[in-house]
Amino acid sequence: DANGEVTQVGLLLRGMPDGSISRAIVSGRVLYGERIRDALVRHLEKDLGSMAMPQIPASAQPFTVVEYFPDPTITGFHDPRQHCVAMAFVVPIFGDCAPSQDSLDLVWVSPEEAASDNFQAEMSGGQGRLVRMALAYCGMLL
Repeated sequence: DANGEVTQVGLLLRGMPDGSISRAIVSGRVLYGERIRDALVRHLEKDLGSMAMPQIPASAQPFTVVEYFPDPTITGFHDPRQHCVAMAFVVPIFGDCAPSQDSLDLVWVSPEEAASDNFQAEMSGGQGRLVRMALAYCGMLL
């Protein structure tokens, strides 16, 4: 909101590489030669639509960095296709959002709902844990 409080968390519904359907956060790669800020805008617009109006600072900083492994037992962050390093950002959205491209749906839920066991069970690959980490970073989890 205008005071910097997290009032809602946007969660996508996506088809996963294994054929299942899961709740997910906006994610994606940084292309060779692409600035991180430009990659954030590209992925936010791809998943939330061109009218999302993300508020990204001129010098965006991640709230955490996590490693995804093909083996889910190493860090709990799991991507069966690759080992990758992910920078995670909290980005305020002030525009109108509509799921696009590979997203089947978009729901806005309260921080409490996003951290709930029900929504956590609908996420895979450690993304639920990442949402909880983001909420803790924003002072929304005690």
